[in-house]
Amino acid sequence: MAALSTAQLRTLARLMDDLVPGDAPTPGAGEAGGAEYVEALLAAFDHDPPRIWAGGPFSGRHGGAALFGDFLELSPWEALAWRTRIEGWTSDYEAGLAALGDDYGDLDGPTREQRRAAAGAEFVDLVFTHACEALYGDPVYGANRDGAAWAAIDYPGDVQPAGYTDAEVSAP
Repeated sequence: MAALSTAQLRTLARLMDDLVPGDAPTPGAGEAGGAEYVEALLAAFDHDPPRIWAGGPFSGRHGGAALFGDFLELSPWEALAWRTRIEGWTSDYEAGLAALGDDYGDLDGPTREQRRAAAGAEFVDLVFTHACEALYGDPVYGANRDGAAWAAIDYPGDVQPAGYTDAEVSAP
């Protein structure tokens, strides 16, 4: 699937907010960048190495080198498995977003509910799973903007290297 259109991103974000709504102080999954997370996931193989598994051991948010942004190489079997999975998701998203329609975000609640039913339970389950991943996953994957969902549940995220200076962690 090529990049999601602006209308598709808007539709997907609204659907994610319907499935995993926000409340003060937690953002909804769409508001937290869930649609962009899905777009990046579907385009994982547009990068070398594919953007599947973030590196590490540290993100750099609390010291040490920022290595989460360096994605790991996949073995040939892993690459095949992920390509197959992503191809299936791409088809699911194309069909599901088409069933929802570009005007989904402009509709009232009962009409959106009817459209979700028409898109199918399997599609809605897939979006729900990705919405949860996007909301509570590491921001390096493109969602959980500014760690807002982590902050709302008092989760500090990766706090390593705790107790060490940048120089100590980065030394050979």
